Amino acid sequence: VQLQASGGGLVQPGGSLRLSCAASGRTFSAYAMGWFRQVPGKEREFVAAISRSGGDTTYADSVKGRFTISRDFVKNTMYLQMNSLKPEDTAGYYCAADHFTMAAMALRINSLDYWGQGTQVTVSS
Repeated sequence: VQLQASGGGLVQPGGSLRLSCAASGRTFSAYAMGWFRQVPGKEREFVAAISRSGGDTTYADSVKGRFTISRDFVKNTMYLQMNSLKPEDTAGYYCAADHFTMAAMALRINSLDYWGQGTQVTVSS
């Protein structure tokens, strides 16, 4: 699977962004998918994941209630709608796909099957 992330940018605190992750190469529905983020000098951390069917989602506590993950099986694209952004959300955001379950993605950061390149999100006034 090839993953292409996009949609990052500079936004003021309280603002919104929507990230996209376009998938190609293999059956989109065969993989659980997720978003992760990383700040230079820190480990990559889990943000959100969505099941193969799109019916189940899970979020890190730090983004729960502000971010929404979704996937479009026609466009073979995953999204992360980010609202009420805070300066601490500033990071490189990466999408990933994995043959394990959605619930396992947060535990398998170092073993996930496929990664996209990062897209930078900067929250600053």
